Amino acid sequence: MQIQVVKSKIHRVMVTGADLNYIGSITIDEALMEASNIIEGEKVSIVNINNGARLETYAIKGNRNSGEITLNGPAARMVQKGDIIIIISYGILDFEEAKTFKPTLVFPNEKDNSLT
Repeated sequence: MQIQVVKSKIHRVMVTGADLNYIGSITIDEALMEASNIIEGEKVSIVNINNGARLETYAIKGNRNSGEITLNGPAARMVQKGDIIIIISYGILDFEEAKTFKPTLVFPNEKDNSLT
């Protein structure tokens, strides 16, 4: 049997922008993507702490060390600049492997989304 488990999480980052007219996705600072083991094009879930909204989209790289977290396209209607969100990706593992798997968890500074 296989199950879906948390693979990566960027916990509590501040939304820096929302671009309704962009084609779609979430733009994430490249340094945060690397630290959390999320790759470009990967499906991610977004949980908005401020309003409870939950959505799925895919990740695209933002400029390294920019702190950028921008929701694009229709997802931009579910956030506002300054909202705090959690970004989660999942993986599918065999049940026994999942018991010992350790996800990559990142806890950036909420004020500027930096890793320090």
